[in-house]
Amino acid sequence: MLRQFGRRYSALLYGVLAFTAFLATMSLMPREWRSVLRETAFDVVLAADRRMRHSNPNSVPLAVVDIDRRSLAALGPWPWPRDTMAGLVEAVAAGKPSVIAIDILFAEPDMRSPAALARQLGIFTGSPDIASLATGLPDGDKRLANAIKSIPVVLGFVLDSNASNAVPGAPVLARGSVLIDSVWHMTAGIAPLSPLIEGAAGLGVLSLPGDFDGKIRRVPLFVAVGDTLRPGLALETVRLLYHSPSYIIEADPQLLVLSDLKIPFPRDGFLRLTSADPRNRDARTFSAVDVIKDNSTRSKLAGAVAFIGGSAPELGGLRETPGDPLVASVQLQADAMQQIVAQRVPQSIPAFGEVLLALAIGAIGLVAAVALSPILGASLVAAAIGATWLGSVLVSVASDHLFDPLIPSLGAFVAFMTTSVGSYALVSRREARIRSRFEQHLSPAVVRRIAEEPSILKLSGERREVTALFTDIEGFTAMTHRAEPEQLVAVLDGYIEGVATIVMAHGGMVDKIVGDSVHALFNAPVDLADHPQRAVDCAMEIRIWARTYQSRKEATDIGLGRTRMGIETGLAIVGDIGIRSKLDYTAHGDAVNSAARLEALNKEFGSTICVGPIATSRCEASLFRPLGVVVLRGLDAPVAVFEPWPPETAVAWRERYLAAFRAMENGPDEAAAIFESLDADCPGDTVVRILLNRLRSTGSSAN
Repeated sequence: MLRQFGRRYSALLYGVLAFTAFLATMSLMPREWRSVLRETAFDVVLAADRRMRHSNPNSVPLAVVDIDRRSLAALGPWPWPRDTMAGLVEAVAAGKPSVIAIDILFAEPDMRSPAALARQLGIFTGSPDIASLATGLPDGDKRLANAIKSIPVVLGFVLDSNASNAVPGAPVLARGSVLIDSVWHMTAGIAPLSPLIEGAAGLGVLSLPGDFDGKIRRVPLFVAVGDTLRPGLALETVRLLYHSPSYIIEADPQLLVLSDLKIPFPRDGFLRLTSADPRNRDARTFSAVDVIKDNSTRSKLAGAVAFIGGSAPELGGLRETPGDPLVASVQLQADAMQQIVAQRVPQSIPAFGEVLLALAIGAIGLVAAVALSPILGASLVAAAIGATWLGSVLVSVASDHLFDPLIPSLGAFVAFMTTSVGSYALVSRREARIRSRFEQHLSPAVVRRIAEEPSILKLSGERREVTALFTDIEGFTAMTHRAEPEQLVAVLDGYIEGVATIVMAHGGMVDKIVGDSVHALFNAPVDLADHPQRAVDCAMEIRIWARTYQSRKEATDIGLGRTRMGIETGLAIVGDIGIRSKLDYTAHGDAVNSAARLEALNKEFGSTICVGPIATSRCEASLFRPLGVVVLRGLDAPVAVFEPWPPETAVAWRERYLAAFRAMENGPDEAAAIFESLDADCPGDTVVRILLNRLRSTGSSAN
């Protein structure tokens, strides 16, 4: 049973094995590779999500003050003196934004302001008097600290495992058992100068980790500095915007609470960025030099959350994202702040759900490959893959949940293609075997039908009704003695090919070619309607064709004789007979034996086609003339045999023949008289001549 199943469904088994191997490969491949595949799929889903999502103007206006190339050209090369940076913060503050977030690390003291130079000179000379002059000189750090104190400002720090500085921050409270085991952790960080921290309202991490392919897709909500949670720059900006004194993380479900704002809190503490529209970024971005020098530009910052950062390469803040190879980190922080306010925190569904999806769509690929035509199967699989991607986008739009459509789609493709290729190979091999077995015996249409529906064949053996047709060339043995070998083979090749072509054209099967004889079967190996009539029609066409072929010069040169045929219908056992290396599909039974003996009876009756009683009874009676009653070897009872009317005989002549045949029952003299007139009208009809001679012999014996 397993063997039969394997033969029948081996293509499906190939697909199942390939799909299983694919799933195993996906589960065993390095986590980095699998992560890149998933994140790439999420990139596509989130990009489609952005296009499908209805526009929802952010209730919190946002501005990005960009230290771009134009600003560096106007205000000096980077790094700017702290005094210049303080001037920029003062200009932004003059625009009256609600909060300022600065995506720049101020970890080192200013070394280029007059006060800083005086302090350095005092240390170098060892003169306290010179160092004391710093108190009355312009001091960039002090000016920046004062500017920061004038408005809520969030400064940034970076994580550094080699540092030992503690990083201050707002308290984080937990309600319940909160799971934060995957949060990004460092032992310490590098914070801004203490005077700047004292003037700042908040402190957030600037560090942006790239994925395994180096692209930035996440911004930290929280990081762990030592044993303490500290917020990211975007989240800290939102805290100041909502005037929340602390962070609260609730369990079951895990939520981050800031005043009235609640957002899902992932276990890894990262916010997965959605796809941002570059046009929105352009609209919210203002050059730093314009903010400093243009009052109308500053006025556009009123009430907005203002982020200060730089897109100039000199600042080192350019990052690669899925949609853009060069994006300023300040833009990513601004995007993250917008998402938090909009309460958009995309999260992936559990892996179990993705496995079920992969199994479901993989099963569709397998079924489509074995149950449908290639075009329909490919269309179904393409539709299933398309529905998977569309479903992923719709789930993202509806609930901000992400599931990976790529791996299930690849699995379905692998399953479908492997099964299809396996099925194609099996079908091709099966069709090749069928064609090699039957293309020389059956018409191309029948072979094609068998190849397309092999189930209609029963090669192992069956009992079915067939009509057998046997042909033979009169005087062939004598002809072989007269003809040269090359002549004989050439004439015989053309003869056999012509007879076989006619047989196959009438739906018959060339069973055997034995010397000059062709053995044909009708209604085997597949069903053939009206097979007795088809066999008779075939024989009548062969009769006409053989006469024409016999008149050719190459045939007359060797004295090719006329073709005799025998036809009978009956039950036979058909199937493959032989040894494994040489199987022959053939038939055995009374019908086959009778057809062979009927062919030989043509010599006795002078006929060309001798048809048995069963085949005759299945055809139109007016097609035949009676030949006589004989006892065939192997049969106990005598049987009547017939011949299709020769095409050259007229209707009146045929009626006289039937009258003469009936008259034979009354006596030979009356019948002989009619046959003599028939012979005179059609002297070439050998049947009439033989019957007449028999009647004369019978009459002479009686006298």
